[in-house]
Amino acid sequence: MSKPVTALHFPPLEGLSDKTEAYFAKCREKLGMVPNVLLAYAFDEAKLDAFSQMYNDLMLGDSGLSKLEREMIAVAVSSVNQCFYCLTAHGAAVRQLSGDPVLGEMMVMNYRAARLDPRQKAMLDFAVKLTEAPGKIEEADRQGLREAGFSERDIWDIAAVAGFFNMSNRLAAAVDMHPNEEYHAMAR
Repeated sequence: MSKPVTALHFPPLEGLSDKTEAYFAKCREKLGMVPNVLLAYAFDEAKLDAFSQMYNDLMLGDSGLSKLEREMIAVAVSSVNQCFYCLTAHGAAVRQLSGDPVLGEMMVMNYRAARLDPRQKAMLDFAVKLTEAPGKIEEADRQGLREAGFSERDIWDIAAVAGFFNMSNRLAAAVDMHPNEEYHAMAR
């Protein structure tokens, strides 16, 4: 008989600021849920704001990387880190943005098995190396990205997205954060 899963106990949602209540209402309207990662941060609204601002800037802001490519980085990094939360949530985003459920699953399991263009493969190889062995990144790695067509700003964005998800993966692991059930059925 398996043990019951102990999940993170989220703080009560009473007493949240009007700004946070409005943000959560917007999430419910657009996504049909409030992602558990946001609920987890709600214990400290300053941290929730900082997390949300950084996430929104990295994943939705102006970049030479497409939204799909940024989600692909999130999945490749989360696969290395075996982050159940992010693999489920961002795997769903890859399925949704690509319109290809198989790509989403391949990215979760092993991005190297997916049919990626050389630019995307170079991007993910860099993000994974940065995750696994950051001290071994050298100029040749950055030059490989330039040769694949990435600008200096793009290289910054690849590193920033990879770094953000390495942090997020570690927090999710630390508190046993589980993804919302809704993510499992999205874009299938």
